Amino acid sequence: MGLRVLAVDDEAPALDDLVHLLRADPRIGEICTARDGATALRQLDRALAEGRPFTAVFLDIRMPGLDGTVLGRVLAQFARAPHIVYVTAYEGHAVDAFEIKATDYILKPVRPERLAEAIRRVTGTASGGPPGGAPGPAGAPPAEPEPMPVELGGVTRFVGPAEVLYVEAQGDYARLHTSGGSHLVRIPLAALEDRWRGAGFVRVHRSHLVALPAIEELRIDSGRCTILVGGAELPVSRRHVRELRDLLVRRARRTP
Repeated sequence: MGLRVLAVDDEAPALDDLVHLLRADPRIGEICTARDGATALRQLDRALAEGRPFTAVFLDIRMPGLDGTVLGRVLAQFARAPHIVYVTAYEGHAVDAFEIKATDYILKPVRPERLAEAIRRVTGTASGGPPGGAPGPAGAPPAEPEPMPVELGGVTRFVGPAEVLYVEAQGDYARLHTSGGSHLVRIPLAALEDRWRGAGFVRVHRSHLVALPAIEELRIDSGRCTILVGGAELPVSRRHVRELRDLLVRRARRTP
């Protein structure tokens, strides 16, 4: 049958090119189109009412009226949300796409192999459970913690939790410290703590989240507790000391 998808772009040539590339992929079945966000939303509502929801929406970002980021946030609230693949000429919206939990983010001009990879991600996610992040079958392994998009010289790359030694709160932002440098990302520390909880990160202070394996030393001097991580000495709040010490002891016992 193939995937039922909706392609949305306010520029006719770009929309035609995208549809042409989608039709060339054997995994794609029915393709519908829209030239603006409001029309796309009406088509999505009608598809749900008819019991024929779209599997994915290939969505431009900068459009008049209802733009792609606003539409993406609306779609994320659907009970059966489609996968969102952003197709845009602008790199600067990768963080918005991450927050919306978009399946992929493609830069124009669209290359066939890059679109094929996005479709693979859609089909791979769909096979593990229904669209919109609903849980898979009972007993399925938990999903890998999500990487964070960072901007490096105009190029967006993704930094995974395995690369990060510790995270420092900076207002509504967080700074990821890696062995090769640091990156400022637009996410509160508490939100990142929740997302990376399964990757071995522990809260040691209101301003710091630390990768447990990266802790080199635990120091207690005159009632003050600090840890050494990547050459940096970080404070540990009193209320976190016992929990952190217990975690380190349990980890040491498991290490051969």
